[in-house]
Amino acid sequence: MLTDWKKQEELDFLNEVSCVPLQQGLRHLQTAFTNFFAGRTKYPNFKKKHQGGSAEFTKSAFKFKDKQIYLAKCTEPLPIRWSRQIPESCDPSTVTVRLHPSGRWHISIRFDDPTIKPLPPTDKAIGIDLGISSLVITSDG
Repeated sequence: MLTDWKKQEELDFLNEVSCVPLQQGLRHLQTAFTNFFAGRTKYPNFKKKHQGGSAEFTKSAFKFKDKQIYLAKCTEPLPIRWSRQIPESCDPSTVTVRLHPSGRWHISIRFDDPTIKPLPPTDKAIGIDLGISSLVITSDG
């Protein structure tokens, strides 16, 4: 489907970017329609290509070297101002580049930390209600 779109003249702009964010966009669209047909959400809203938005890059579409991010089809690394220190054992798994309404670009990087162990499964559940007169009320009292 995506390959056929890239061959059409009116959709020539699709060839200017890596195919990975385009594939991610199609995956998000599939999830949106799956949720719609399952009755979990409303009909998906479509957005124009010139309204900014975001692009998601998986591991195959970027390189992380010396704390710099190189996106596919880009020769220069992204200028990044880090908000916190990154542990040495962490590797990035997803990079999301987003254009904010203010016109500024922001990047979000998801890191996988192998030192964090998953919690053991449990059959216990609790309900939490945030209120006005009482800040937090739990279902177990």
